[in-house]
Amino acid sequence: MIILAATPIGNLGDASRRLVEALENAEIIAAEDTRTTIQLLRALGVDNRPRLIAMHEHNEVEKAAEIVELARDTDVLVLTDAGMPAISDPGFPLVAAAAAAGVAVTVIPGPSAVLAALAVSGLPTDRFTFEGFVPRRSRAAWFAALAREERTMVFFESPHRLAESLADLVTALGPDRRVVVARELTKLYEEVVRGTAAELVAWAGSGVKGEICIVVEGAVPASTGLDDGVAQVLALVTTGTSLKDAAAEVAEATGLGRRELYQGALAQK
Repeated sequence: MIILAATPIGNLGDASRRLVEALENAEIIAAEDTRTTIQLLRALGVDNRPRLIAMHEHNEVEKAAEIVELARDTDVLVLTDAGMPAISDPGFPLVAAAAAAGVAVTVIPGPSAVLAALAVSGLPTDRFTFEGFVPRRSRAAWFAALAREERTMVFFESPHRLAESLADLVTALGPDRRVVVARELTKLYEEVVRGTAAELVAWAGSGVKGEICIVVEGAVPASTGLDDGVAQVLALVTTGTSLKDAAAEVAEATGLGRRELYQGALAQK
């Protein structure tokens, strides 16, 4: 059996009893970084010294077959440096290979930076999407593709690129979109900063350190956005602007369709 085990994302006190027991009893551990796993064992007072197999982003596809075969006869505990394996960390190719081979996979749940950041953000939690790490290149276009996403969005980002990413987010999603940056979650210097996208660009400009999660407010639902746009068109019409020109002006300002705005306003006149 393959056992995916979540490890603390900062505070060692978040290690569950099940995790400690699994570490104490493990014969084989597939670890993102074997040095980090050895440190974790020591920090948790675990004397067990299992066989360690390095499984990281550069070799996980090749290692998957080997680990799946081992898991047919012996439980293999899978760990990443922090958080849940397979969630923006090594593990997915292994789980996919195990499923294809009919090898059982189970989980020891625990700390999650994604869920922790979402929970403390103060943004809607009923529907959300995790988008992984912000790409290093073409960030503005990447954010633009998410401009109409209505669910709350969660991202990972490097502290060295945070200010640039937030600036690209402003370009693509607008300066007033609500954004939360959760830094060093569960650690001594944990910080949660809330504001508009423009405000957080200014805040990040002085430099930020630590592990970063970005939580971004979803877009206004299309129907509501169109209703608001139509109202703006009608307001312009009352000032003497022609319906056609008013629809064009609001379309340019909001990104809404000029034809939809025109027809919506015409229907309400």
